[in-house]
Amino acid sequence: MPTTRSMDEALARTAVRALISQAELTPKPGLADTRDLQARATGTDLLALRWSAKALAPGFTAMAAAARRPGEPTRALREELGAIGRCAEWTMARAGGGPATGRPHHGALWVLGLLVAAAALQPGAAPRELTATARQLATHADRGAPRRPSAGSQVSATYGAAGARGEARAAFPHVRRALDALSAARAAGATETQARLDALLTVMSTLQDTGPLYQAGPPALRRVQDGARGVLEAGGTATAPGAAALAAFDAELRETGVAPRGSAALLAGALFFDTLPAAARPLDRPRGRDHGARG
Repeated sequence: MPTTRSMDEALARTAVRALISQAELTPKPGLADTRDLQARATGTDLLALRWSAKALAPGFTAMAAAARRPGEPTRALREELGAIGRCAEWTMARAGGGPATGRPHHGALWVLGLLVAAAALQPGAAPRELTATARQLATHADRGAPRRPSAGSQVSATYGAAGARGEARAAFPHVRRALDALSAARAAGATETQARLDALLTVMSTLQDTGPLYQAGPPALRRVQDGARGVLEAGGTATAPGAAALAAFDAELRETGVAPRGSAALLAGALFFDTLPAAARPLDRPRGRDHGARG
């Protein structure tokens, strides 16, 4: 029987693998991937993205341990998770090369932190149950959070977009949609890369991603949603028409510099659920292929 410490570390490793898998997935429209020598949006290369993801492992382990102590999604736990997350973000920035690199996994840290805590609170629960628990955590205010408004909160106030916090308070509907898209694409015979790209595009097609909104307003968000929908309607990335539509969509976003980072963060959440360790996955859920960190 695994110890609680080993279970916490297993959850942390799964979260880190999900981050790295999302970073390495190629070609991601408008987002840094293995084709990039230099990630335009963050000023860091892919190696630094991997290191900064690995630097979050102790933070995720601490979040899982913090969740097991009260055993329920309390306000005190929410505040402790926030404090751990801010420390982890500081470490992540320096592991990736220092403050100049920005916060490459900022959105995914919020998503995965809540999901790791939920998985620690409910070992073996199904994704729908875990996202419901994450929602309970997200509804609590964090009195220790910085008072200054973030770019996401500014965009949410301006355009009414839900943002990352809205997604969490709605029980991560786009994480669940991405999981469904993964299953559907695999069942249709797609490769693992194609299945993950289709899952990402599924998120992009409907998410009110604050990244494009912040960069260029509603027209940029509509372009992201329409482009992603076009690839899926063409048959998805496993088909020749879908692959052609993806190439055109990717070229357009790279040309305009629009980066739907919120969609990438939610894909990381779906990949976390998809690769949960045996100790934390539902007993009635068959163990799938070990997808590891392949893109």
